[in-house]
Amino acid sequence: MHSVPDGVEVVASQDEARRLERPPLLVVDAVTAFLDAHGVGRGPLAWQRIGDGQSNVTYLIGRGADRVVLRRGPRPPLPRSTHDMVREARVQRALRGQGVPVPEILAVCEDESLLGVPFYLMSHVDGTVVTDTVPARLASRAQRAATGEAVVDTLVALHAIDVSEGELASLGSPEGYLRRQVHRFSHLWEVNTSRALPAVERIADWLGRNLPASQAASVVHGDYRMGNLMFAPQAPARVVAILDWEMATLGDPLADLGYLTATYSEAGTPGTPLELTPVTRGPGYPTRGQLAERYRSRTGLDLTPLPWYQTLALWKAAIFCEAIYARWQRGERPHDTEFGPSLETGVPVLLHAASRYAGLTATPRT
Repeated sequence: MHSVPDGVEVVASQDEARRLERPPLLVVDAVTAFLDAHGVGRGPLAWQRIGDGQSNVTYLIGRGADRVVLRRGPRPPLPRSTHDMVREARVQRALRGQGVPVPEILAVCEDESLLGVPFYLMSHVDGTVVTDTVPARLASRAQRAATGEAVVDTLVALHAIDVSEGELASLGSPEGYLRRQVHRFSHLWEVNTSRALPAVERIADWLGRNLPASQAASVVHGDYRMGNLMFAPQAPARVVAILDWEMATLGDPLADLGYLTATYSEAGTPGTPLELTPVTRGPGYPTRGQLAERYRSRTGLDLTPLPWYQTLALWKAAIFCEAIYARWQRGERPHDTEFGPSLETGVPVLLHAASRYAGLTATPRT
């Protein structure tokens, strides 16, 4: 892990931070004082940026023998509703109380004077996130199949939690969730884009005209994919933590299944910028259809309207990615030399994939 400041991303002191034109992401003396106040470790602080998130930022913090994870939003100014660290920590505390595999929340900092934004500390979970390589212990065909099954079974368990009362009931109203999603992301497109992509409005119109009736209400993770799951350090495949709860709310559980299957890498299908775990194109991993069928068999939900949810997932992803592309164009992601510029063509690719699921260009695939 790094143990020295690194330019504008990390500085040693708040005095240094105040002299920068753009605020850093980590201020070592401020974080050290916060750790002291909460009894976390002793001695010098070491850090390592982890995860593949394109919005919020996560660091593994080492101090003596202790390891914790610090999660914060990106540099301001940004809409608080999309980067609410205090709410994200509250969601995880409530879910952990229901037996959901999430890290333990250790401390929350609402004082923006430390890092410029709120942040929280959570426990470090020992495990592996599967993205572009397969851990040896999960590499056999049997364990590849078990990995896909664990992804679905963990989602089924999350969706089975009672959200009608208690703290989880305060996360939002599931009534009207789907219509709100279409309305909200249509507005986000209008404020974030500087180019004309007619497919956005065409898909929004289709979504609005074909709105399905929700069959259940549940916690919706909002970014449920293999890359946001941590697997146990030994076989058999088992999810030990669900990560990145930024988008969590109450709503229609099929929104999560639609997102999972629409962004899942499957052999023989066109890729998109949202396929962040390409290893599942390899032999032994379940297909999208097999994931969906396992979910159906365990929940009893009718998956006839699943293409609508898959369309919604990719349409929303295109709009979210357009916001990232706009920030890159404005110079707000100066160290992003790959993902941001790739979205010039990546956003249209996502919209084309959404159109396929909607049947607006070709027959969709499950």
